[in-house]
Amino acid sequence: MFYRVKELQYNAKPEKPDALFARKLQEVLGGQWGEMSVAMGYLFQGWNCKAPGKYRDMIMDIGTEELAHVEMLATMIARLLENAPLSMQEAAVEQHPAIAAVMGGMNPQHAIVTGLGAAPQNSVGMPWTAAYITASGNLLADFRFNVTAESMGRLQVSRLYNLTDDPGVRDMLSFLIARDTMHQNQWLAAIEELEADGLEETPCPSGFPMDLEKQEVSYQFWSCSEGSQAKEGRWAQGEAPDGKGRFSFLDYPAKPMGPEIQVPPPKPDGRVFNTGEGKVL
Repeated sequence: MFYRVKELQYNAKPEKPDALFARKLQEVLGGQWGEMSVAMGYLFQGWNCKAPGKYRDMIMDIGTEELAHVEMLATMIARLLENAPLSMQEAAVEQHPAIAAVMGGMNPQHAIVTGLGAAPQNSVGMPWTAAYITASGNLLADFRFNVTAESMGRLQVSRLYNLTDDPGVRDMLSFLIARDTMHQNQWLAAIEELEADGLEETPCPSGFPMDLEKQEVSYQFWSCSEGSQAKEGRWAQGEAPDGKGRFSFLDYPAKPMGPEIQVPPPKPDGRVFNTGEGKVL
């Protein structure tokens, strides 16, 4: 069950309209790494969670907060579109030739489809899709993905911050950047706690018996390029992070372990219509 309050989590009011920036903001609303993606991803992770209650509650709390971020961005986009004069759009395009070439002005769907409101899509009009979310049932796998999602989200919002000089927009973005700082640290702390509680450990999933994997290659770095400097990295020497093996470096050229591919001959009956089918080769 969800409750809603009328107040926004934080301010979402620009100083002036800007239809072009409204289009850019669509990326962190409905893009792959936008707030819709993390909100739905975290909520499904929470609903699917079988771990102790503190994990489920933490995931559900942050998922619910992300819905508040969706609301803030949708509100900001609508306000940026409100009364945006055509001359402002034309001036922005003239000042930024690259934007003119790529964007060609404001998102026409903002005017035609949504009536000067936000849409569940990214900055180039691609609809949001549930394919953007991850909810595997394994919390270590999910939490590692969540660190990436928050990192990408913070990166994109930081770039947007530098693409506007509107004080109101920057104020909201500074809040979102700060929350992404918290959420990155939160997921990293949650990964540590999963391991401390003995619920999951590296490699993921930890429940698969290691004696069933081909252990002679479990900690081998295979060099597939001549003169590779990869051997200088931490990943090619010393103890592995999981404490269960030591890295080794297999120098170039790493030899294949399997046989040459044998392509089966065409079918003799000629009903699939592949080349050579039904002929004696």
